[in-house]
Amino acid sequence: MSYEIPVTQARAELADLINRVVYGGERVVVTRHGKPLVALVSAADLERLESESEVAEEQVISSVSSVRSFPSAPGERGRSRFGIAAEHREP
Repeated sequence: MSYEIPVTQARAELADLINRVVYGGERVVVTRHGKPLVALVSAADLERLESESEVAEEQVISSVSSVRSFPSAPGERGRSRFGIAAEHREP
């Protein structure tokens, strides 16, 4: 569950907000002029989010590194690895 609170009110209620996050399992979004500014999450929640991010990053790296390059087909001479012709011809 997420709870929104303006930054001016959050300053006055910081201790209560910390308790809601740690013991109530809530996520608190601090806003300024109605726009999200920061979020308060428990240390355990942050650790889980960072771990998920690292796993996703490793999956992307693994996927990219498993892509194999293939030799160019005949007639594709002069093309870069992006398939762009790089041959210069005199007029």
